[in-house]
Amino acid sequence: MIEWLRSDNAQPAIELSGRLIPIELNRHARARRLTMRLAPDGSAVRITLPKWCRSADAVAFAKMRRAWLETQLAKVPPPGDPVARGSLRHRGGELAIDWHADAPRRPVLSPGTLTLGGPRETLANRLQRWLEGEATRLLAADLIEYCTRARVEAPQLRLTRAGRRWGSCSSKGIVRVNWRLAMAPDWVRRSVVAHEVAHLVHFDHSPAFHALLDELYEGDIDAADGWLRSQGRALYADFG
Repeated sequence: MIEWLRSDNAQPAIELSGRLIPIELNRHARARRLTMRLAPDGSAVRITLPKWCRSADAVAFAKMRRAWLETQLAKVPPPGDPVARGSLRHRGGELAIDWHADAPRRPVLSPGTLTLGGPRETLANRLQRWLEGEATRLLAADLIEYCTRARVEAPQLRLTRAGRRWGSCSSKGIVRVNWRLAMAPDWVRRSVVAHEVAHLVHFDHSPAFHALLDELYEGDIDAADGWLRSQGRALYADFG
């Protein structure tokens, strides 16, 4: 259970590299220590703290780690604009956006190009919706394939916009995967799905879990994890 802090006071913030970044605090019933991360787009410092921890101590913790936060902020790619750029990230590559006001609104995919019409002012939103549809299509196929390999029934799939995890598997067997993986290379996206399917069998990170993951996933899981660590933030650049 997460309990968001509410106060009549102004939201805490920290200055990083000349920018004032808000600090978002949340209390978690099972937290035993402070954990901190920077939002993928650099918009906030997020701290999870135990029930017993004072808010002031959490803010002080962030200020003590200012240098680390500034290093993380420097890694955040500048905001992108696929409409202005004229291209859209898709499966590890770029699709040229072929927009014409009088073309059908529904996007049509052809090799290297996405053609669509409709109002230009809503183009970015429609491109995101198309990518979310691609994510659903690709991830559903991945999920069925890996569940077949693992000899388990394919669970419900839900897309997520989570800023911390690329995928998760609940105790109820619901698999959630970040829609932005539609922009990542296929082998990276598939590694996340394979990871969550392995959790359907082993709800932990035990040796048995890793052995099953190695059996399920056809690629180099360490390379896929490395790609997400080094380039995953770039998937947040275009759509905030």
